[in-house]
Amino acid sequence: MEYSLAMILAYIHHSFLYDMKRALSFIILFFCVAVSQAQGLQSPEQYLGYPLGSRYTRHYKVVEYFKAVAQAKPDMVKLEKYGETNEGRELLLTFIATPQNLQKLETIRNNNIGLTGIGGNTSGTVENAPAIVWLSYNVHGNETSSSEAAMLTLFALTDPNNAQTKEWLQNTVVVIDPCINPDGRDRYVNWFNSMVGTHYNPDPIAREHSEPWPGGRTNHYNFDLNRDWAWQTQVESQQRMKKYNQWMPQVHVDFHEQGINEPYYFAPAADPYHEVITPWQKDFQVMIGKNNAKYFDKNGWLFFTKERFDLLYPSYGDTYPVYNGAIGMTFEQGGGPRGGLGVINEDKDTLTLLDRLTHHYTTGLSTIETASKNRQKLLEEFKKYFDDSRNAKSADYKTYVLTSKDANKIKAVEKLLDQNGIEYGRLTNKNFRGMNYITGKEDAYGDEGFHVAISAYQPRSVMARVLLEPKTVVTDSNTYDITAWSVPYAYGVKGYAVKEKLEITKAVNLMGVLNEARSSYGVLIPYQSLNAAKAMGYLLQNGIKVRFAEKPFTYNGKNFDRGTLIILKTSNPANWNDVANEACKKYNLQPVAVETGFMDKGADFGSPDVKIINSALKVALITGEQTSSGGAGEVWHFFEKQLEYPITLINAADMGRANFKNFDVLILPDGNYRSLGDKTTTDKLKDFVRSGGKLIAIDNAVSIMAGADWGIKIKEDKSEDKTEYAALKKYGDRESQSLTNSIPGAIYRLDVDNTHPLAFGYPDYYFTLKQDNTVFEFLKDGWNVGVMKKDAYVAGFAGSKLKAKLKDGIVFGVQDIGAGNVIYFTEDPLFRNFWENGKLLFCNAVFLVGQ
Repeated sequence: MEYSLAMILAYIHHSFLYDMKRALSFIILFFCVAVSQAQGLQSPEQYLGYPLGSRYTRHYKVVEYFKAVAQAKPDMVKLEKYGETNEGRELLLTFIATPQNLQKLETIRNNNIGLTGIGGNTSGTVENAPAIVWLSYNVHGNETSSSEAAMLTLFALTDPNNAQTKEWLQNTVVVIDPCINPDGRDRYVNWFNSMVGTHYNPDPIAREHSEPWPGGRTNHYNFDLNRDWAWQTQVESQQRMKKYNQWMPQVHVDFHEQGINEPYYFAPAADPYHEVITPWQKDFQVMIGKNNAKYFDKNGWLFFTKERFDLLYPSYGDTYPVYNGAIGMTFEQGGGPRGGLGVINEDKDTLTLLDRLTHHYTTGLSTIETASKNRQKLLEEFKKYFDDSRNAKSADYKTYVLTSKDANKIKAVEKLLDQNGIEYGRLTNKNFRGMNYITGKEDAYGDEGFHVAISAYQPRSVMARVLLEPKTVVTDSNTYDITAWSVPYAYGVKGYAVKEKLEITKAVNLMGVLNEARSSYGVLIPYQSLNAAKAMGYLLQNGIKVRFAEKPFTYNGKNFDRGTLIILKTSNPANWNDVANEACKKYNLQPVAVETGFMDKGADFGSPDVKIINSALKVALITGEQTSSGGAGEVWHFFEKQLEYPITLINAADMGRANFKNFDVLILPDGNYRSLGDKTTTDKLKDFVRSGGKLIAIDNAVSIMAGADWGIKIKEDKSEDKTEYAALKKYGDRESQSLTNSIPGAIYRLDVDNTHPLAFGYPDYYFTLKQDNTVFEFLKDGWNVGVMKKDAYVAGFAGSKLKAKLKDGIVFGVQDIGAGNVIYFTEDPLFRNFWENGKLLFCNAVFLVGQ
């Protein structure tokens, strides 16, 4: 309850008559409230004790300032804690509105959702409804000026002397997330504050401009949160997106920084624009840009628009809002981790933190101004966007159907749909035809056992289309990120895109009730999805020896495929059956009881074709400087948060003195390994493998090994133009020419040898995300498990010259050396931890290969 001074004085008078002790407590309360109101609203400088831009503000102080403003202006500001980071830092939303609007904030939110039709609510009205502007700061932790700007923006919006913001707030509600990535921010700020002297040094060679590995860009697990909006693999994204999708703003700005020699970028965005983006969304970006330019021109600040930052990949802080009906924009200020408190750029100007935060402050307020002045049109177009979505306007495919023989794969898809508010259900009639994602042709639907159906007739129609469409139309190949991500390929399920509207009923539980498998002999666990690998890890950690079938077999009339996990009473502790059932319950698997080792067909359980994992494997990951922070981070996160299996992180600099004999598996993530060129380190790794160890190399680690004396080689490009005029190039065409040999991220189909343990649980094909122009020769002395043959291209952009070269090479394979193995992943199977179908492949490399 909030107390006014008059109320407290009344309580004191009353209490003196009846209760002296109570009266004294109210006197203290009176004093505190009086002091608070006397202090009133403070500027950031008044509260912090230093001018913004003179030093970096730690995250907790940013939070404290926001709380102080909310306390000083409770009639205009509402704070909401929406979660915590991995390191326990607070995640905060701030709502700023007029006193009248703040009192009815929930009514405003409900009305806004009513404009979209989400949850069946179509009761929203445009008349008198405020526009909602959401400003997100500091998603990249070492792009630090934006959280400083957030404090100044909050003050401007609540300052009673600011007539402009008072006017804008009459028809606008502003939502501020002051720091999306507190862990990354504090990593950078704490480092910088420990490096800088009494006065900052603007010389770019000074140590305060050279941030060490892994940098503050990413979160605790070294994930780029600005690539995670749709996939929501990270805890910060998961918590934030729940709130975002409860509000659905009309305008969203994501504040960033770029290199110190770049000025400022703001909308309109560069091509390519995804074809679903509406003319209004494009036009309003221009409107915002022109308003920003007005202020920048007035102050003589340089900027650029329509270059570099496109609107295609769906998991950015600009594209995700765009695909959900908003005007989504990225604003990029020059600076970033090299900016420090001040740095001399190539123009010989000193770019200061104050400059950077002032520019962000200016575009933030300019955006609010533009939204306020165009409230009516913003809301009308927002409503029209969702009206059109519910009618599947411009959607070529009206229904998407995904199917799999494993329920957990469909459940993984449904989890993604739930996270993004996309409606789904079950088919009432399975007699239809559609574009088959596997064949690329119109085929009759073939049900695999479990399915999920998604209609284009729903509020989130556009988001569903963007995530599910077989091929993304790329109007301009010069794009900032990957160009293909279709969910059926990424999640390893079969899919059909259907041009007709199919009848869909409410989704029911896919598997029903799981039954325990009680046996005095053994239990079988089918091996078809990541969940089975998680169960295997759980069993091993609980002291259970796990066997698996290397060949198919039949028991009691039921067929079991390669990789089936076999948990037997033999050699296991007395509680083996309980632990097996616990694992299956935890990971949603139906175990099968087996009462004999004698099979109807195939190998009996004492056969050499049944392999055993005797104990939990000890796994180490090379990390630190020389590795890609993102590459190492995704492996670390996968083990800790998804596989729930222990892993030891070893710095690359310590490889020379580390005792690898204590480990069974050693993982080399993507990176630039100087140490792999060192003979001593290479010999040590080979000794580890020869002695029975398993070495898993990913992405560029494989390329570096290909240059050393291992068993893999990069394929020579023999198609290079060697005519006498080949060196003659037109300077003006340099960018477009470079694109003919580029591949920012496209989907390719691989032929798979699924008789090898590396590919257990897979069909004879796999879809990979190809991200570079390197092709590796087939292993001459090893197992070419996943290979790219001719005509392997499926979707996304691949340069015209490059596309013909991307064929006849290995993408993943195994080389046996002595008693151990080297597993090569030339493309990343764990890409951003959203490429779900690669995770079982990676688990196979860790647990099954070489047993």
